[in-house]
Amino acid sequence: MSTSEAKRNFDKYLFWFANEHVDFRVGELKAILSLLDVDIPLPDSIIEPFLILELPSESIALDIAKRSVTLKCILELWAESTDVQTLHSILKSYPQHVIKSYFAPDKSFKIKVEMFCNSQTEQEKLEKIESFHYLPIEGRVKLKNPDLSLQYIEYFGLDPNTIPEEPFRVFFGRKLADGRRDIITQLSLKSRKFIGNTSMDAQLSLIMANQGRVMPSDLVFDPFVGSGSLLISAAYFGAYVFGCDIDFMMLHGKTRPTRKQVRHIPRQNESVCVNFEQYGLRSRYIDVLVADSSVPFWRSGLLLDAIITDPPYGIREATEKVGTTKPCARSSPEVPDGSFHYPSKVDYSLPDILTDLMDFSARHLRVGGRLVYWIPVFRSEYCEDDLPKHSCFSLISNSEQVLSAHTSRRLLTYEKSRQPETNASKESVVSRESVSFRDKFFNHAEETRQIIQSTKLTVVQVR
Repeated sequence: MSTSEAKRNFDKYLFWFANEHVDFRVGELKAILSLLDVDIPLPDSIIEPFLILELPSESIALDIAKRSVTLKCILELWAESTDVQTLHSILKSYPQHVIKSYFAPDKSFKIKVEMFCNSQTEQEKLEKIESFHYLPIEGRVKLKNPDLSLQYIEYFGLDPNTIPEEPFRVFFGRKLADGRRDIITQLSLKSRKFIGNTSMDAQLSLIMANQGRVMPSDLVFDPFVGSGSLLISAAYFGAYVFGCDIDFMMLHGKTRPTRKQVRHIPRQNESVCVNFEQYGLRSRYIDVLVADSSVPFWRSGLLLDAIITDPPYGIREATEKVGTTKPCARSSPEVPDGSFHYPSKVDYSLPDILTDLMDFSARHLRVGGRLVYWIPVFRSEYCEDDLPKHSCFSLISNSEQVLSAHTSRRLLTYEKSRQPETNASKESVVSRESVSFRDKFFNHAEETRQIIQSTKLTVVQVR
């Protein structure tokens, strides 16, 4: 192998992913590459926990690692094979001067061994480390914060019930960087001061911010803000954030506490703003306001970089808008001085929510800005052709989070491609089924309950 051929191998990078939220890997990686203005073809899905890419420079790999929360780490790939002996042969065939610069006497090092879908004893781990004795390492071992971190990975497939004797793939390389999974712990709901029933998991919030291509100084909006979980992730990446919600009690921290151990204790000093102060992000927080997202109350000149939201589905949170079922209702009720008027509310169907959301986004997102939101589906009835559409948007990413054997929700990412027509009516197309997701959900739950009850009665009769 020539020096130039060996050098080309150093342009290959191994992306090693965490073993969760598999369907979100490609969407997040595509968004980060787009954010970095790097055009590299990616597969439609990444089922296995690794991906090998050729990148123009090491700095791009480092920039990706700084944003990704689905990544565990990135390696500069020195060798990979389907068997261990071939991997060692590849490493031994490298010209010494190509890799010797990494092994100076004054540089500390460590070698980490990782197995996917298998386990190993400490003795086995040590034997595998010793098998790389031929590397021209001269420095001292340092397990914490070494100058050089090498990693050897054995991949045994995805099925823990049928583990092969030998790995399917083996990899060896220089570790460049960890992914940003530390942020998941830092922003965890477990330690957050103010949360609600539907506060978004920290990792999913960060994935949404990445898919929205949130950058420092961006203006990001959430029209169904709730406890503000999505805005915290956007603010962490440097955006200025604000939102609105129709739930007065939630925005003012007056709802019943969500944590079981303190449900009997009224909330004290809890609010959306307090969460931003907790994470040192107060300077990125503009405000949240009580408002009805079905009403176009924003001035026409408002221009947003991203809209990231999780609309209510009608399961754990009500889907409501201001309105009344009474005929001939007064549009402006008389309110005595010194008192408050709390407007009545009516049902706000999910198709109407999505229609208004996409039309609002078409008016207020900049061209190239992104709309990121969730939509619930019944898995057996899901069809991509039924997803919401709008003439101003292109669907960029569509990822599934399975909730149960029958239901899931899909994270949709749209990118605005043009401005809406000046005098055009609503341009969004949202499927309007005769039965809502909420009704289907509770009907299915009731059918399941009846089946279980019937089974129990049958068992009792047999006994």
